[in-house]
Amino acid sequence: MASLKKLLRKKRYTEIPIIVTETNHIAVSARLNGVIGRFIIDTGASNTCVGFDKIEFFHLNSKESKIKAAGAGATNMETLMSTKNRLEIGPWKIKKLKIVLFDLVHVNEALIAHEALPVDGIIGADVLQQAQAIIDYHKSHLYLR
Repeated sequence: MASLKKLLRKKRYTEIPIIVTETNHIAVSARLNGVIGRFIIDTGASNTCVGFDKIEFFHLNSKESKIKAAGAGATNMETLMSTKNRLEIGPWKIKKLKIVLFDLVHVNEALIAHEALPVDGIIGADVLQQAQAIIDYHKSHLYLR
């Protein structure tokens, strides 16, 4: 039987190495608007998100949003919206990505408390679905198409 890697290469998937953090989260290095950052892969997050403190760092435009964010123990958080962003995870790219901006301090505090590195943002299901993502936990790879 062919390996998963060979099968996915035939189907034109790109292989991206992942980092399993001290908290068992999956993290990747990615470029957002040309700037490298560290992102958690979160299949339960509906949208890709970046912290308020990274708006200038990633050259994000921002506008008011009526969406309230919830997650990781916090609810009803204020958000901003950023549109027309370019995300690159390895050679895989998406243009015109909409990103939700909110306060990620609680996420990073939890990571740091468990001696894990902080993150700049979260890659959510919006990107993972569009990329037809497959996670190979055993080999520590993310496959995107």
